[in-house]
Amino acid sequence: MSEVAALEPVSQPPPADDFRHLAPKVEALLLSIERPIAPERLAAALKLVRLAEEEPAEGAERKPGKPSSAAAVNAACANIATAVEYLNGEYERGGRAFRIEKVSGGYRLMTLPEFADTIADYHRSRLPNKLSRAAIESLAIIAYKQPITRAQLEAIRGVSCGEVLKSLMERRIITIKGRAEELGRPMLYGTTKQFLDQFGLGSIKDLPTLAELKPGAT
Repeated sequence: MSEVAALEPVSQPPPADDFRHLAPKVEALLLSIERPIAPERLAAALKLVRLAEEEPAEGAERKPGKPSSAAAVNAACANIATAVEYLNGEYERGGRAFRIEKVSGGYRLMTLPEFADTIADYHRSRLPNKLSRAAIESLAIIAYKQPITRAQLEAIRGVSCGEVLKSLMERRIITIKGRAEELGRPMLYGTTKQFLDQFGLGSIKDLPTLAELKPGAT
């Protein structure tokens, strides 16, 4: 009996090397969604585990069984990661224009960087509401300085940023992170998971360093 099967998940998963069963299902799920999906939620969707927060819809009967143990969830996530690695290998060998990346704590199918110009050319005419220069400058400051107050942002930019902040919040790429421990308790702003998703970042730590942003940096 395999280690994963011994942990009694919701259903018996395939062996770690039997990608004919698991990998296509992972691929199909990723093709059906537009946002990153966490490994544990992928595992739950494939019925490898049952998550504690899973609740039946209103009026539906609760399915028998208790949530899977942390060890079972970790083991299932490891199988998912191995399936993703296998799929990426297949994509590379087949010369595909995409691969599965870990973004904002989850998996998502993404096109390769070398096709960025092709995609940008196609979508450019479809983006009438793209971010203004002021919005991009403000977003960059927030991303690197977060959490940051409006006053601190305006001190750096030298202009009022009320409308810019409103626009960025409407796009859900920044949010209120709390209040500063200073006079008046001003609100603190920071980036969201949607920001990470839109810019293809796994976390804020993946932002380029100042050295990398200098002209001529490799």
